[in-house]
Amino acid sequence: MALGRVSAIISLMLSFWLVLHCEMAHSATYTVGDGNGWTFNTVAWPKGKRFRAGDTLVFNYSPGTHNVVAVDKAGYKACKTPKGAKTYNSGSDQIKLVKGQNYFICNFVGHCESGTKVAINAL
Repeated sequence: MALGRVSAIISLMLSFWLVLHCEMAHSATYTVGDGNGWTFNTVAWPKGKRFRAGDTLVFNYSPGTHNVVAVDKAGYKACKTPKGAKTYNSGSDQIKLVKGQNYFICNFVGHCESGTKVAINAL
């Protein structure tokens, strides 16, 4: 009887491990702007792509010419950086998507208004 319980527990643990492993195997990495990188007019870049929570976005740009700021919907629409927003400036930022809407802008003067922003819905 105890052996049956141990087998059931091991089977259950293996099932959980497989589910987690399959989810991780499906995550993808996307370079924002493709070969052009994070620059002007990237607002339409997500069109036609399917994103999932856990996917990674790579923002490539020259430090000092752009940055990446994770913002909320209001910040995205107004091209404004909300108080406490996370700012990235390495030139090769890697950001994991969370489920739902993910918004990113460059907050250098005039850049967001020129399309250096992306809104991504991750399933």
